[in-house]
Amino acid sequence: MQAAWMIAASLFFALMSVCIKFASPYFGPMEIVCYRGAIGIVFMWMLARSRGVSLRTTVPMMHVWRNVVGVSALACWFYAIAALPLATAMTLNYMSGVWVAAFLIGGTLLMGRLSEVRRQGPLIVAVMAGFAGVVMMLRPTLEQNQLFAGLIGLMSGLLSALAYIQVAALGRVGEPEARTVFYFSVGAALVGAIAMLFFDIHPLNTRQALWLIPIGVLAALGQLCMTRAYTRGSTMVVANLQYSGIVFAALFGLFLFGDQIPLIGWLGMVTIIASGMLATFLRSRALPNPPAEAH
Repeated sequence: MQAAWMIAASLFFALMSVCIKFASPYFGPMEIVCYRGAIGIVFMWMLARSRGVSLRTTVPMMHVWRNVVGVSALACWFYAIAALPLATAMTLNYMSGVWVAAFLIGGTLLMGRLSEVRRQGPLIVAVMAGFAGVVMMLRPTLEQNQLFAGLIGLMSGLLSALAYIQVAALGRVGEPEARTVFYFSVGAALVGAIAMLFFDIHPLNTRQALWLIPIGVLAALGQLCMTRAYTRGSTMVVANLQYSGIVFAALFGLFLFGDQIPLIGWLGMVTIIASGMLATFLRSRALPNPPAEAH
């Protein structure tokens, strides 16, 4: 079931990207971040109220840390998108799955449980295979004068991994998914609003502004499903299944925008799907959880 939540999250995020593509000619990146967060606040408040979930938290600093890391990752990704080829920026950001595996394995090693690392070996291979599929689909390139931007893009993946691990930690202390997503929406809206002070602001009384509504709703739904997946599932498997977002995005590009997918791209797609199925199968064999993933 946890796999289904992450696949659903990837689908929602891919649909959100389609809406962003339609809205981006009329709104700047930080405007979209701000409005996405603002709509997410309203949506998650209504959802929490309908479910009787209180938005009062007993671990405010954990939410602050999750927001600082998550919004910083988003800012680094936007910078990388502006300074690098899109395929390169996306590949560096999707290295988050590799970073998650590295952090979890590192934590297990520090606790002196080498045998558990060995048992997780096939799962680590599945995660690496999934990332290889991402590279095959996106085929990134990096010029010599793009080294700094490349480091920022790499940082976006690293920070994303830390944010996902923090999401799992919030779940372990009993924070409801709706509350976690609500506070992340607050952080995104605040950072976006502050950044908008330094850029042009476009009017909202246009037909194109309607794209902002599905962007905010889809982002909230994606965050909600992703949070539930990381809260209730194996962190490493969920991180690997996140690569399915690239598959959805490629298919939407093919059918909606006429993008072409070469043979190596199709092979990468198959690799991502196969690695996700393998990771889920390996996890279903009830291997012991590493300490960082224990619920």
